[in-house]
Order: sequence, then structure tokens, then C-alpha cells
Amino acid sequence: MERIALLYGGKTGEHEVSCRSAASVAENIDKDRFEVVFIGIGRDGIWYLQREEKRDGMFLVIEETDPVSVLPGKGLFARGKDLSISCVFPVLHGPFGEDGTVQGLLDITGLPYVGGGVLGSSLGMDKGVIKKLWMGENLSVVPFLSLERWEYMAETFSTEDYYRKARESFPHSLIIKPARAGSSVGVSKANSLGEFKNALQKAFQFDDVTLIEPFITAREIECAVLGNNHPVSFPPGEILPSHDFYDYDAKYIDPDGAALEVPAKLPENIISEIRDTAVKAFQTARISGMARVDFFVDPDKGLVLLNEINTIPGFTNISMYSRMCEAGGVSYPELITKLIDLAYTRKKDQDRIDYFSH
Repeated sequence: MERIALLYGGKTGEHEVSCRSAASVAENIDKDRFEVVFIGIGRDGIWYLQREEKRDGMFLVIEETDPVSVLPGKGLFARGKDLSISCVFPVLHGPFGEDGTVQGLLDITGLPYVGGGVLGSSLGMDKGVIKKLWMGENLSVVPFLSLERWEYMAETFSTEDYYRKARESFPHSLIIKPARAGSSVGVSKANSLGEFKNALQKAFQFDDVTLIEPFITAREIECAVLGNNHPVSFPPGEILPSHDFYDYDAKYIDPDGAALEVPAKLPENIISEIRDTAVKAFQTARISGMARVDFFVDPDKGLVLLNEINTIPGFTNISMYSRMCEAGGVSYPELITKLIDLAYTRKKDQDRIDYFSH
């Protein structure tokens, strides 16, 4: 039986989201083929082996008991013993989990793992960098300005002047967000200088780079992509937020914050464009395994704009990613198995590389 290390929690504001996603994976994984080894990452960033699966409602609980050691070239150990892991399934969101850091650590262990590698995860996490790459491939993106902390903290920086500059580029409402945070953490909408000042302060709490974008009046569409070298996309779904925009509260706190419609009711030509663009965005970002690609779409204007890509999307059985895959004929338990098999395939491809010849 294959021993799958389920990695969840983390030193991030998305800790609870991860614990909820991981609980759903544990419940739906093929138990005839896989044995789950639970490894919870505490808010202190330490990895802890869980003696048993422990839940609090829909969330996995992390008991900070036996630390896990990561040994280069050897694997994962606890209490001095090799955990004999076949594959790692990171169900981590945000910094220190979705940004290439954990992926690099797992590469050093030599273990296969689900999802994108170091480069794809890092690129997907940085909303500004990935948009520049997409633009280089002639893919249409939501326009943006980028502001770094060192610029913001400089004595010569004027919030008033920058607000004026942002308004010249985007004359209506502004969206301010950290460049490398997930689940809409630190995202604000601004219609005045005062709101803009507060939004910048909030965004810089979560990252050293902040993006300023126009508020787009369009439909919020998401598309699931699955695969390695030959990825496939699935019928897109639509977010129908009841809030002013799809912020953290709408996603995770307010039970009526948003409705999810899968598949989205869109013309066939627009659906085809979204699915094709999602695959191109996935490949440009050098991602493997899975990703959810987010769009703003106005079919009446023929508008399809890439917004961002999520390399480890919310992963409960009712999350948008799994629901879109299900609409395309891949059930949630099948999806988990496919992702693990894709991890094995990617590891075999990596093992073909000769690092020693010269």
C-alpha cells in the first residue's frame, strides 16, 4: 500500500482553509490503494506527525507533538524512524506552502509530490510577475501597476501623487492587493484617497509588493486545469458574489457570500476561448499537476481577461476546482488519484535528468 503524506496547516493566514481542504482529501482518498500519513504544520512553521486523524467539525486538528525531520535525499522522519512515504500531497495555501518554498524542500528529499514544482509554484504565486509573462505570450490580462515597499517607504514617495497616477491609468474604482498572497487576503477596494492610503497599508502587511488594478465590472469565471506535459481544461464555473467583490469574507466567512455555478452559462465560443487560454496560462507558468485559472469575462463585449492562477486551489469536494473537474467527468476521489499519479510521472521525468555529465 502506498503511504501518502498529507501536508496541511502552515505558517499563513490561510491555515484554516488548508486544514479544511486536507480533511476533505483524507475523507475521499482511495483507501484501498493509499494509506494516509497526517503531517500538520503548526502556525510556528514546525511539521508535526499526527498519531491519528483528529477533527474539529470540518477541519483537521494539529497536535504539536512529534516533530518531523526532513532529510536531504532520504525523506521524512519522525521519532528517528523513516516514515516510508511514497508521495507527498501538499494541501497548503499561500506563503510557505504554495510559493515554491515547500516544493524546493520536497525536491531535496527526493520524494514525489502533488502539484507544481519550484518554478511554477513561485511564478503562480506572484501575480505581477506571472502577468508580465502572460503579456509576453500575447495573453490578455487585467492591467495593473506595481508598487514595492522600498518605493512606498522612500522619503520622496507621495501617496497623493501615486493615487493621482493610478487614477489616470484607471479612472474608476481601484483594487489594491498583495502580489503574493492568496484567498483574497489583504485585498481592498478604494474610491478615495483616504481609502487608498488604508488599502496600501493593509496590503503591505502581507507582502513587500502591492498591485493596483482597476475594478473590473464583469463576470468572475474560473477554469480548472489538470495535467503535466499535456494538460487539459474543464468546463468553467462562475462566481456569483453577494458582496461588493469576492473578498475573504465572501469566500470563507459569510455562508451566503457567493454562489458557485458549474458549468457557467456562457456562449460556446467564449467557453472555448476560456479553456484554451487557461491551458496556455498554465503552460506559460511552467505549472504541473493542477491549477485554477481565474478570469473576468464580459461575453457581450467579447472580453476575456486573465486575472490570476492558483497552483493549490481550495480543495474540498465542494470547492470550485473539484466541482469543475467533476463537471468534466472526473469525480473527486478520481481527481485525488490522478494527481498522485501525475506526481509519480513528474518525478520519473525529473529522474531522467543527468546532473553529473560534463
